[in-house]
Amino acid sequence: MYWKYAAAACLTGAAGFMASSTTFFSGSAEQKPFPDIRSKHSLVAKHVTEEKWNKLSGIQTQTAGFTLGQAISCAVEFDNQHCGIYAGDYDSYKDFADVFDPIIQEYHGITADAKHTTDMDVSKIQGNVNPDAPVKSVRIRVGRSFNGFGLSPGITRQQRLDLEKLLISAFSNFSGDLEGKYYPLLGMDENVRQQLVDDHFLFVSGDPNLISAGMERDWPEGRGIFHNKDKTFLVWVNEEDQTRIISMQKGGDVKAVFERLARAIQAVQESVKKESGKDFLCDEKYGYIHSCPTNLGTGMRASVHIDLPGWTAEGLGALKTRCEELKLQPRGTRGESGGQTGVTYDISNKHRLGYSEVELVQCMIDGVNILFKEDLELQKKHGL
Repeated sequence: MYWKYAAAACLTGAAGFMASSTTFFSGSAEQKPFPDIRSKHSLVAKHVTEEKWNKLSGIQTQTAGFTLGQAISCAVEFDNQHCGIYAGDYDSYKDFADVFDPIIQEYHGITADAKHTTDMDVSKIQGNVNPDAPVKSVRIRVGRSFNGFGLSPGITRQQRLDLEKLLISAFSNFSGDLEGKYYPLLGMDENVRQQLVDDHFLFVSGDPNLISAGMERDWPEGRGIFHNKDKTFLVWVNEEDQTRIISMQKGGDVKAVFERLARAIQAVQESVKKESGKDFLCDEKYGYIHSCPTNLGTGMRASVHIDLPGWTAEGLGALKTRCEELKLQPRGTRGESGGQTGVTYDISNKHRLGYSEVELVQCMIDGVNILFKEDLELQKKHGL
């Protein structure tokens, strides 16, 4: 079973973390004055005190030479951040723990002694999305990072190129329904680019937060997209995370998408480990390591695109309130900041850390079924 392998890998990573939590820092950076944090209501503003800044701002991490100043650049530059911090490597979470720990605990609602559980066993999923529900598609993604490389905000140019090379080699070992092709962004043919745009696969540059956090340095070098022949399995390389592993398909068969994702994650992990000996970064407390602490834990976002005309008539505010009660998150189909059009919504799990993958997928399935049932009643209420 795939989940047993993943769980074992996480515990291995955790042991490495616990043993290295008292390692020496690689060096010191020039200590700068306490910054003006423009996002006054962010978690960074709350937890980056002048005392902590004076203690930590002169530290450079070992893997990527990252600093606390770089980590909080978004909260300093912009006034609209909720969290406002990124990690430049795994060391960041350890070296700047005085800042990261309270931010992570407050954001995810976990205790200081929490332990993360990973579980990718699809046989534990009960039921599926109601086949009568107007679900257009299912998409489940996770982020995964490998030891020895910086995370996107801090990764060096050479580390990024080395990681891309390693992943290209790993992808060539895939077989069956996972077999496919890698498309590097650098030098991409226009016809290929347009096809990836049409398939809604291509990630693009220009996000102000990613730029401020340092994730678009040397763009587009070292980035690319892998997808299988059926276009149901996709890996983004060196975007916001080292990898984003995605499983998707038309219709509402969530269990099939989750099963493919479990196999895909294992294929990526085993192939890279065989090529290089490197494994996923996974921490006993915080689960799989990502550049953004809001993605720690499973790094999973399981979502469906579904028509909800009844809830649309009831109002977006009412839908958001109901989703909050169901531990779900509604978005427009154009993404996190793309806005809402028509009656089609992207409904996903809200949480990442503090729950296993199975729990989050189950929560999404159950919640979508409830929303669909309630939507039928709301359609009657509004005469639709």
